[in-house]
Amino acid sequence: MSTPSTTGNTAHQPFSASAPAPASLTERRKAETRMEIARAAAALFVRQGLRATRAEDIAQAAGIAPRTFYRYFASKEEAVAPLYAAGAQLWTQAVREAPPALTVPEALRHAVHQTLTPGAAVSASSWEWVRTLIRLADASPALRKVWAEVCQSSEKTLAEILAERSPVSRGRTDSADPESGDNVARPSVIPPRVHFAAAVAGAAVRVAVESWSTTTSPPAGPTGPAALALQNLEALGEFEWGEE
Repeated sequence: MSTPSTTGNTAHQPFSASAPAPASLTERRKAETRMEIARAAAALFVRQGLRATRAEDIAQAAGIAPRTFYRYFASKEEAVAPLYAAGAQLWTQAVREAPPALTVPEALRHAVHQTLTPGAAVSASSWEWVRTLIRLADASPALRKVWAEVCQSSEKTLAEILAERSPVSRGRTDSADPESGDNVARPSVIPPRVHFAAAVAGAAVRVAVESWSTTTSPPAGPTGPAALALQNLEALGEFEWGEE
């Protein structure tokens, strides 16, 4: 597989149109640096493999000193976490931004179309990066841990989003404890069934992407990640998505 360069046209870099940037200038700069390092790491992993790539190689490719690399990441495997996270954030954000009139399953299908269809949020060339990075995670326990942590964080975010859309938990908050002198209401409690719904939805998408990554199928069409994810969601049938 040909490998895109880490410099030049960002259309050939993974997740060049990524999640919303942090608010402060300092945080934005840190996020940009993290993503630059992540793209450099991904390019090296794809081109020469995980084992042959050192943290020092990633630092050199990103144009930073090794000590700067270690200020951002503890290991070479962790360096691609921002790329994994960017894809997950595109998915959860698409669920959040789905039209309010849609039911939860409709919102999930809408998000699948918006984020897993090549060209919608991620280019076809970026999907080839995704394929390789997921394959590497399957072969490396350290990288698999990074992927699993991103998936777990995404599931938590999705639960919060589904709770916002669900009448089961809409407007539900813990009251303040008068005996403690704390008059501040607690954050909304997410019901277990909504947590479960988020886990099921997340698994439907994760398994679709992981299954596709083991093949040589193109990212578009009936065997692409979007089609597989929709099939997984359809297979759930009458599953209750935390709605009443």
